Amino acid sequence: MDYTAVTHTTTDRRLGRLPSGRDVSVTVHRYVGGPGPTVYIQAAQHGIELNGPAALRRLHDRLTDAAIAGTVLVIPVVNQLAFDHRSYMTPGEYDVMNPNLNRVWPGDDSGSLQEQFAARLWELVRDADAAVDLHTGTADMLEHVRCQAGDPAAERLAEAFGTSYRLIDEAEEAGDDGSGGTFRAAAAAAGIPVITAELSNSRRIAQDAVAAGVDGIQNLLRERAVLPADPEPRAEQTVLRNDSGPVTASESGLFECRPDIAVGDAVNAGERLGAVYEPSSFEQQQVVSATERGVIFSLARESVVVKGERLAGIATPR
Repeated sequence: MDYTAVTHTTTDRRLGRLPSGRDVSVTVHRYVGGPGPTVYIQAAQHGIELNGPAALRRLHDRLTDAAIAGTVLVIPVVNQLAFDHRSYMTPGEYDVMNPNLNRVWPGDDSGSLQEQFAARLWELVRDADAAVDLHTGTADMLEHVRCQAGDPAAERLAEAFGTSYRLIDEAEEAGDDGSGGTFRAAAAAAGIPVITAELSNSRRIAQDAVAAGVDGIQNLLRERAVLPADPEPRAEQTVLRNDSGPVTASESGLFECRPDIAVGDAVNAGERLGAVYEPSSFEQQQVVSATERGVIFSLARESVVVKGERLAGIATPR
């Protein structure tokens, strides 16, 4: 590899136009060195997930002084509309059909507004040799990295990133036209090794999570030989398979979780996790139980829930 000093440039990439005529664009950072692979990194598909953009700002400070082989493409805030509205998903006024950007990849040039956004971004993604999608979990979610089953290259990226837990997902089913999925599923279907990192919780910057994100990306770039030197050894990951459906609410109401249970705990099939109550009559609507034996990686805890809403995610040791 020919490692040369980074040349950094930024461009504004137009994604689409709002009804007022105002363009929506994103800032694309390019860090270019000698000949080598291309790694695409994005953050803030969901507007309240802040640790990814914070990590990419710190990564910028390190890459601009580095010598690399290849190109690193970085988009710190993918979903400008959700970010500006400080909302998880894009407000429905902009795209009532597809408020969640992370369900429309690889996009559609003639589709809804967000499908058009994804299609314009996909033009950058499709030629990448690896991809990273930075997310932020709920307040009660294990910090983890996810990749698709049966993809050794993606698993090497996940191992290099280095969170304590790695979740392996089965391949997602896309729409009839091959679209309509998560960024991770679309990239995997295109043969691009890809990981999703869930860095701590939403709505605030957690410095420990930001530091873990920067270190993880740098180690991943070493694994791809974009940065010189071998990847740093990481603590062994606990590998879990996310191959079953979540625990969901069968009735609407107020969910009260068992006070002695937390993410990372092992549970048995049928074990009681909590209950859903009707808050006005105090009537118990549902006893919430684990659907299988495994490790809890997400938990709704005390919250108002509607029928069908996820209450817990349980993954099984691989």
